[in-house]
Amino acid sequence: MAVFDEESAFGSLSRKPPPLHEIGQVIDALSIAELDERITTLRAEIDRLEAARSVKEATLRAADAFFKS
Repeated sequence: MAVFDEESAFGSLSRKPPPLHEIGQVIDALSIAELDERITTLRAEIDRLEAARSVKEATLRAADAFFKS
């Protein structure tokens, strides 16, 4: 008798790992090392967001300059 295996029938069921930190998450039980790790991660995310914002601003400035001429 064949055993039904969901994974083999539908392929690998990959699950997204939970985020390291969620905004507003309770942090009372975290150690100093865990807080430092989250701070580092969040600073890297801020850098990534600022870089994306700079690219969008440059694109907007270029479009404004093109359509003003």
